[in-house]
Amino acid sequence: MVSLGCPKALVDSERILTRLRAEGYGISPDYAGADAVIVNTCGFLDSAKAESLEAIGEALKENGRVIVTGCLGAEPDYITGVHPRVLAVTGPHQYEQVLDAVHAAVPPAPDPFIDLLPASGVRLTPRHYSYLKISEGCNHKCRFCIIPDMRGRLQSRPAHAVIREAEKLVESGVKELLVISQDTSAYGVDLKHAEAKGHRAHITDLARDLGSLGAWVRLHYVYPYPHVRDLIPLMAEGLVLPYLDIPFQHAHPDTLRRMARPAAAARTLEEIAAWRRECPEIALRSTFIVGFPGETEEEFQTLLDWLDEAQLDRVGCFKYENVAGARSNALPDHLAEEVKQERWERFMERAQAISEARLAAKVGQRLAVIVDEIDADGVASCRTMADAPEIDGNLFIDEGTDAISVGDIVTVEVDEAGEYDLWGVLCDGPR
Repeated sequence: MVSLGCPKALVDSERILTRLRAEGYGISPDYAGADAVIVNTCGFLDSAKAESLEAIGEALKENGRVIVTGCLGAEPDYITGVHPRVLAVTGPHQYEQVLDAVHAAVPPAPDPFIDLLPASGVRLTPRHYSYLKISEGCNHKCRFCIIPDMRGRLQSRPAHAVIREAEKLVESGVKELLVISQDTSAYGVDLKHAEAKGHRAHITDLARDLGSLGAWVRLHYVYPYPHVRDLIPLMAEGLVLPYLDIPFQHAHPDTLRRMARPAAAARTLEEIAAWRRECPEIALRSTFIVGFPGETEEEFQTLLDWLDEAQLDRVGCFKYENVAGARSNALPDHLAEEVKQERWERFMERAQAISEARLAAKVGQRLAVIVDEIDADGVASCRTMADAPEIDGNLFIDEGTDAISVGDIVTVEVDEAGEYDLWGVLCDGPR
């Protein structure tokens, strides 16, 4: 399995592998040992499409029997036009079609005595954390995004099914649950927030129920609806990690309107201030797009000024690029690449300075961290409550790590800060 793209695609890969493993299939660590290769693609940006086509080509070269699925699979002619030798092409979250394609390519030969599936399923993430997908699809119509076209409208999982999966993960040793979807704060809208088997399909109720399981609970892709403020008391109580991943995308109202996003940056600043009053330790992460069609220098400067005021902890930024099928392609006044690059560099310089200052303020504090890795030299790579895996920073412990293991949660005193990372000394053992 070659899995590309976002954490949501990773969850799809895990589900496919879990189903295949249950049927008796083995998972090969390399091309040579595989009877067939599944490539789970990303098709959100043109650059991601190119990466997916390259991965398919590599799999064809190294193995020759390739099944393609995922977001780019929604455009089968695009794939077969470049790689006509692929065995099958299926779209996103079409698990049954993927299984059918595997069955055709490699008929199953299950042996229940040796091919027993772990109760927790097959995971591609480290044992101590796991992504938990609560819904699929999105009801928004942002002009730069084609996810609703690829994944459809919002389809929430029943709350009791999410909780059951989370319970199994925690029972199998998972210490951190990373809640993901295309629009986490809209969870349950399509179900009219129905209650079933003791669990209500609303993000506030779901977060509270997840928080009762004893693991860290981290919320990703939270659209800035007003009811997000109801999550903050759960963070202040310690039920949910004090961390919000909210894709603001921009700050100037005219840019946001062209994006077809809510144009309420001033109210957003007020919300951020209110969140911090109720939960001072809350960490805020966001992503932004610079160089969107029609973005003026004045609009971009408004974004920089907003960033100064918002003082977000973690920030990602993308230069706008056309995506096949996106409505933004047809907007007037596209910017030159050099203008987009220059604005991206200015944005990242500002964001880096903010990050460095906010991290410097943590020196001397004692923080709980989760251990992700310990290298051959005994240096532990950890994350604080303010850091999600892969996308945020790390806290490093350089010595005294003999008594701790990957997956432990320990207390560390921060003694050094950089632009994006922290360093600290161990205060106590695992708990």
